Amino acid sequence: MSGRKEHVLDALYATIDGRRDADPEDSWTARLLASGVPKIARKTGEEAIETVVAALAEGPEALVAESADLLYHLLVLWSVRGVTPDMVWKELQQRKRVSGLDEKASRKP
Repeated sequence: MSGRKEHVLDALYATIDGRRDADPEDSWTARLLASGVPKIARKTGEEAIETVVAALAEGPEALVAESADLLYHLLVLWSVRGVTPDMVWKELQQRKRVSGLDEKASRKP
């Protein structure tokens, strides 16, 4: 873990990744992982939309709940695609040293 304290998202990712070989009949996460990237990506997109709706039309409690759902599904998507939280944390660390406008301008169209 690169010498830092474990974050709740790291722990959740480890749990998700550990369910890879679990029985899909016994675990929602295993069932989701077995469903494949397109289904997981769609579910992540649905959760993103629900998060936006909660932000625009509901109270903070709904936004918190939908954000948790979104983060869970995003971590499942990372796991199935072989992306680890450390990979994302490193990317965020690199971006911290660059202006958001400069980073956006550097992306290829």
